[in-house]
Amino acid sequence: MTPEQKLQPTPAQTIGPFYGYALPFDRDSQLLAPGLPGTIRLHGTVRDGDGEPIPDALLEIWQADAAGNVPQEPGSLVRDGYTFTGWGRAAVDGAGNYTFTTVNPGATEEGAAPFISLLIFGRGLTNKLHTRIYLPENEDALARDRLLASLPPERRSTLIAEREDDGGLRFDISLQGANETVFLSFPGA
Repeated sequence: MTPEQKLQPTPAQTIGPFYGYALPFDRDSQLLAPGLPGTIRLHGTVRDGDGEPIPDALLEIWQADAAGNVPQEPGSLVRDGYTFTGWGRAAVDGAGNYTFTTVNPGATEEGAAPFISLLIFGRGLTNKLHTRIYLPENEDALARDRLLASLPPERRSTLIAEREDDGGLRFDISLQGANETVFLSFPGA
């Protein structure tokens, strides 16, 4: 090839999603068995830029336990119902809804805002999306959080879950549009 010849870019290729094969496993979205003391329901809907539900996304969460300890327990893929490993996976249903059974994470450092790390895999995404789910209660800790403080005030709310009357959390995800969830960039990830 001579220097005058230039390679032409080709369209991006997307694969899948093939989440129905091999990725889901028994009780994958139950970080603990439902009904155990301290468990909560984390749920929401994944939507596209037009506000339409996305029926084929896959979500993963990683989080600290209620005391703020990052679990080091093995066995995330083989649930026993009692061992909290801090990791779970949930496929959305046909209406874009997901549900996890988990606990409220504790702060991993004194005065820090507790959060759950969230990964989103889906049709048309050439790579996974990273974001966080913050608990809404501790306004002082939320105000001090470096990530939240780096965002315009109107964008911060896309990372803060809503507490429901039963103690559960609702966190809706918008992949694009006016209420797009803030996504994080991790070089090399």
